[in-house]
Amino acid sequence: MSPQSLPPPPPEKDPLSAKTKPEIHFYGGSITALIPFFVFVTGVVAIALSGAPDERGFWPVLILALCLSLLLSRDRKAFSQTVIMGMSQPIVMIMITAWMLASIIGVLMSITGFVEALTWTAGQLQLGGTAFVAAAFLICCIVSVSTGSSFGTILICAPILYPAGGLLGAHLATLAGAIIGGATFGDCIAPISDTTIASALSQKADIGGTVRSRLKYVLPAAAAALVLYVLTAQLHSSPAISGAAVSGRPQGLPMLAVPIVIILLLLNGRHLLHGLLFGLMTGVLVGLLFGLLKPSQILSLDLANFTARSFVIDGIERAVGISFFTILLMGLVATLEASGLLQRLVGFASRHSRTERSVEAWIAGAVGGAVLLTCHSIVAILTVGEFARQTGDRVGIHRYRRANLLSLVVSTFPFILPYFIPVILMANTSSSGAPYGIPQVSPLQAGLHNIMSWAILLMVIVAIITGYGRRSDTSTPAGDDSDKNPS
Repeated sequence: MSPQSLPPPPPEKDPLSAKTKPEIHFYGGSITALIPFFVFVTGVVAIALSGAPDERGFWPVLILALCLSLLLSRDRKAFSQTVIMGMSQPIVMIMITAWMLASIIGVLMSITGFVEALTWTAGQLQLGGTAFVAAAFLICCIVSVSTGSSFGTILICAPILYPAGGLLGAHLATLAGAIIGGATFGDCIAPISDTTIASALSQKADIGGTVRSRLKYVLPAAAAALVLYVLTAQLHSSPAISGAAVSGRPQGLPMLAVPIVIILLLLNGRHLLHGLLFGLMTGVLVGLLFGLLKPSQILSLDLANFTARSFVIDGIERAVGISFFTILLMGLVATLEASGLLQRLVGFASRHSRTERSVEAWIAGAVGGAVLLTCHSIVAILTVGEFARQTGDRVGIHRYRRANLLSLVVSTFPFILPYFIPVILMANTSSSGAPYGIPQVSPLQAGLHNIMSWAILLMVIVAIITGYGRRSDTSTPAGDDSDKNPS
């Protein structure tokens, strides 16, 4: 055999490379890989319904699920490698960076009075209880698009808007639903939202094009939700408390420049990190120029206690809970992938779906099941991402359409069901009305009255059955370079 005909030497294998990812065999078969997830979901539901303050309460349950998965695996070295590989995926680091910077921006918008300025604007219009519900929804839409965070929006807006609306006689459950509905809006559509980022990157799509293509689904749903919020609030309205007024101050209005800068940069194809850092710099500059931000809030040293204080530190601390929750959960999900169950799902879907509609139904059903199984929107998207790419590519479903289906579906259940964090967070923050004699709403009330998420769910069903948006999603903007730089 001549040297030219000799086969090339095998490439050197990196033990942590995705190409050499070990396969995990479990005692009892691959179906056993689901047992730790059922333990995880059971623990999360129990803790959430007991009022878990944030994702930190779920860490011990995740560690327990990992331990159980380890005991059920036959090759524990392969198991350990797989978990580390799942935790260290580049897209996980992208999500953590996005959470960190978006949380910092959220704190900045809060301390510079942005929400108070929007509330002041509503007060100048002299709104009644029903109109204030609509205003609360719109305010939360603006804040959630500005911060890219549903959690941050609820934490920033609810303590201000809930008591104010209650004093004006707004129907409390509808008001809570409007607040969480506005938070849902930005979580689904904001260019810096973790849901937007994960859905786009998982399908190798650019963020700007994905957001533009998503408007046709989210804006009609938001318009319908706004009308239904008003009608529902009107049906259950009550008289305002004597002397009640909406307070606020207009000074924070210049901070509107922050979301404008970020959105324009990302819609014009700039990198995610570029957009977030420029938005942060814009916010600091505007805050200093208008006297909304003190230099000591950027950084101050407490030498006596050996500590530093900064809104940057506060923002990063807010992102710690969700970041470590995601890291641990992605490690657990990697074991499910290595068991071969997901690949079998791809094969099953391929054999039982022949049309675009049936494949889209499979994608929506898979990510819906994943979010119910993992209790985490982003992990659900990342878990189903490869499945959506393979099955969607086979019948020619465009990457924007696939990304939109993933994002729309995970903007429903986590904002409706009473054991998900956003719903619990909304119910907990409604305690801000207690000093004014305004009763708190339950997680069930808040979730059921989130008309925005119900409207999105209806939009998904209509889009799959009728094909609405399927063809228009295939129009890629000129100059799109998504495959080279999807973020």
